[in-house]
Amino acid sequence: MKKDLLDITKELQEKFQSIKSTLNLDSKRQKLKELQAQMEESGFWDDSDKAQKVSQKASHLETFIKNWEEVANSLSDIPELIEIASDQELSELEKEIDFLNKKFIQGETELLLSGPYDHGNVILSLHVGNGGQDAEDFTQILERMYLRFVENKGWKTQILDESPSESGLKSATIEISGPMAYGMMKSEHGVHRLIRLSPFNAKNLRQTSFARVEILPEVEDDTELEIAETDLRVDVFRASGCGGQSVNTTDSAVRITYLPLDIVVTCQNEKSQLQNKQSAMKVLKSRLLQLKLEQQAEKLEELRGELMENSFGSQIRTYTLQPYKLVKDHRTNTEHNNPDKVFDGDIEIFIEAFLKK
Repeated sequence: MKKDLLDITKELQEKFQSIKSTLNLDSKRQKLKELQAQMEESGFWDDSDKAQKVSQKASHLETFIKNWEEVANSLSDIPELIEIASDQELSELEKEIDFLNKKFIQGETELLLSGPYDHGNVILSLHVGNGGQDAEDFTQILERMYLRFVENKGWKTQILDESPSESGLKSATIEISGPMAYGMMKSEHGVHRLIRLSPFNAKNLRQTSFARVEILPEVEDDTELEIAETDLRVDVFRASGCGGQSVNTTDSAVRITYLPLDIVVTCQNEKSQLQNKQSAMKVLKSRLLQLKLEQQAEKLEELRGELMENSFGSQIRTYTLQPYKLVKDHRTNTEHNNPDKVFDGDIEIFIEAFLKK
């Protein structure tokens, strides 16, 4: 057992040495000091939105540095402890090495997030596809799956817009705040397919249904994305569904249409029309930014109105419940044989495979 544990530790030490230079721990420590100094300045919290983003960056950097320092210290100490350990102590060290290995895998995944928006927040949009009542139910199942994933991560959510139906959900827009939220969730962007025995069919026949998931990077205030007022149409209307006080009694909901591409964004979950308009503009800018990234366009004028169809042949992942149980990602061929766990938020296997590819 000692030899096996020593071999695993040696392998981890070699992996650590191979990535040590890419961690840039010294520069990250310096950046953390700068952010902490900024947070100590008088008037820092006067702009709460900006302060929150700086605080979030500092917290992420602090966690990143601490994790890798703990990995380095453990890898240095464990070989000597293995040599002198009793059988009972070896069992404890085995658990520690297993935990260390998991932290290493998580850290490696973080290193893959090097895009300009990967460490920022994300806007998740869900849209029902083909499949009638089953598709509406599937869209709601996906919403719950992502909310559970986000909850497990300790991130925060704010529902900006939601259109429920008798069978489930027609659409929803959710703002997700957390370290590396966009980088971790960008793998989910695309059409998802569900195959199961329909609970809405009298004959309980097998049904295929679809839903589209949009993963959008939240736009920072200083992002160079100029939208002409003449390209926008803003409509206000009375909010529907269950809202807070005053949400359903005034014309507070806002619908913004970006005329050149006919992109429509709705927000109705805030109490005031101004708040809803600000949230809707944030989502619109994020959607336009995502299009720019996908089409590698330098200017908004170069964008084309392309949108993946919510139907057969375009799916990125299939959730099969009948005649067998399997979730398969078609981009990486990654499989999970327990759809119930996946629908309960266990999607990291797909995220890691996507990032490594």
